[in-house]
Amino acid sequence: MLNRTVLVGRLTKDPELRKTGNDIPVTTFTLAVNRPFRNQRGETDADFIQVVVWRRQAENVAQYVSKGSLVGVDGRIQSRTYDDQEGNRRYVTEVVADSVQFLEPKGTSAPREEDTSRKEPSQNENRRDDDDLKDIDIADDDLPF
Repeated sequence: MLNRTVLVGRLTKDPELRKTGNDIPVTTFTLAVNRPFRNQRGETDADFIQVVVWRRQAENVAQYVSKGSLVGVDGRIQSRTYDDQEGNRRYVTEVVADSVQFLEPKGTSAPREEDTSRKEPSQNENRRDDDDLKDIDIADDDLPF
């Protein structure tokens, strides 16, 4: 059996960080993922997929990404049910992320629709500001090597 999904898309709103009763961090967000084809009107449709991230990765997502951020998600699809406050049975299908990759530099967001002009970045815009790297607090356990 195989349950694996890989998504690339933009957050539709800021991620929501909460803690469970056992003080485990969990972050949820919705990812807008464009479909690879156009509809009859020639427009690209998108799917809006609920994503759940746990523990340290949840804290990182809540701290470093926001609405419009481009991210890659590697995880699995999970279905669950619960009873709401009125006693109605609710069904939820979501992606439980094993990994969330930040695909843009900090502080950038989706291009605005009205800004259709493409310009070449100036030499100064291509330089990375070392101050952006000083804000990141990474423990040795979080490094992939």
